[in-house]
Amino acid sequence: MTKFSLKPSLWALLLVTGLGISLFSNHAIAKTSSLDSGEAIFEVLASEIALQRGEAGLAYSTYLELARQLNDPRLAQRAMEIAITAGAPDLALQAAQTWDGLAGPKQIKPKEVLVTLLILNQRWSDAVKPAIALLNQQTPAQRENTLVQIQALLAKASDETQALRAFYEIVSTLKPEPQDPSLLYTYAMSAEKSGRIDVMEKTLREILRKNPNDVNSLNALGYSLADRNQKLPEAFKLISKAHQLSPRDGFILDSLGWVNFRMGKNALALEQLQQAFNIKPEADIAAHIGEVLWVMNRPIEAEDMWRKGQQLDANNPTLKETLKRLKPDWSVADTALKGSWDGRFAVKVTGLTESRNQGGSGGFTLTQDALTDVLEIRNPVGGSIAKITIKPGEAILERDGQLTTAIDADTLIHTALGLPLPARGLSDWLRGQTRPGSNASIERNANGQVSKITQDGWTLNYNWGNTQQLEKLTMTRSSNIGSIDIRLVFDTPNE
Repeated sequence: MTKFSLKPSLWALLLVTGLGISLFSNHAIAKTSSLDSGEAIFEVLASEIALQRGEAGLAYSTYLELARQLNDPRLAQRAMEIAITAGAPDLALQAAQTWDGLAGPKQIKPKEVLVTLLILNQRWSDAVKPAIALLNQQTPAQRENTLVQIQALLAKASDETQALRAFYEIVSTLKPEPQDPSLLYTYAMSAEKSGRIDVMEKTLREILRKNPNDVNSLNALGYSLADRNQKLPEAFKLISKAHQLSPRDGFILDSLGWVNFRMGKNALALEQLQQAFNIKPEADIAAHIGEVLWVMNRPIEAEDMWRKGQQLDANNPTLKETLKRLKPDWSVADTALKGSWDGRFAVKVTGLTESRNQGGSGGFTLTQDALTDVLEIRNPVGGSIAKITIKPGEAILERDGQLTTAIDADTLIHTALGLPLPARGLSDWLRGQTRPGSNASIERNANGQVSKITQDGWTLNYNWGNTQQLEKLTMTRSSNIGSIDIRLVFDTPNE
């Protein structure tokens, strides 16, 4: 059983000393059994004692199983609190789902916690339905407060686009719409990410009708018009006003340079964009500078700026779109891909707390067909260990005739095989591209080939052969289990 080092919470101590008041009150929601039974009392006491001894995993499992047996939501809530204290958000989410299911549709608190844990686990799309159910049970004032809390969690999103699309799905169902200007602005930005430019423009204009000096809305509306090459005089007027109100804002300077570029004022645009980059070195500003330089027939300078942008964030949507359009050999293509890689791997884990090193070696075959990757792992003598099928939002591990399903392929393969192999998005990395969904940094050699990628805690170093095929890939990272070193050598790379 996994051990966690934690101090028992005050709530836990009160639970043990006040059982007659809390868990064993006459109001217990127990449909098939009762907490009054001696066996149930023993299980609860044993769990709390285990918790105080540092056996949080045992306490969690016992509480959750007991909750399901007795149909008592309070026990699932307790399991969730133990998981949160132990720093296990995935287990906390599992308990929260059980708590919400046992508590019934009219209980608000379990839904609040469930929505928060789904978001903290980066499951934004899964949070949409329970969030809507929660908001529909709240008063307008409570709704605004809940949306403000969800809005604050957007900053923690690993995939901003996915998070904003979920936010749009949630807010677009509400009648009436939120009144808070900050929420309306975020709603406008989420509408843009969802392809609803009409909703974005309408919402921003409504904000500006009430507050003509709202800098963020002035800039966002102006930039959106300029980026779509529409109503350029109005776009220039809006952005110029925002610039007057906030002259040292790098993003507004970027918008000002971009609208001047759209109007054919390349030299002025370049100057303003470079000022913006000096204030706020961001990948999308680098993309704009590179495009202006490219149009001005200065390709070497443009490529240098795009390299800087890729080092800042190779997954930036503006940068990716620009490269796809102007420098397609650098870009991450959105078209359906097929590929196959066959080779050998060696994994070495130097534990931070273990007395000896761990690891393993063997062979692998990775095949990609559009959005589906299939990774087959073999032992050193060629025998099959496992096959993992990776699709967007789902991973299926096949081993010894049994199937195991999970959301995250990396977690699944590590849990099942004990190998910290980064399976999700591996085909992207083997192509010398970033895997989608999180920030990434790319460095290139003098030939324009990717020499290094940093993403999701991993550092990847590439060795390319004379045939422009990947010969060796080294992947390293530091984690809570130690330092991980993975070496991949390819027999048939991407054939």
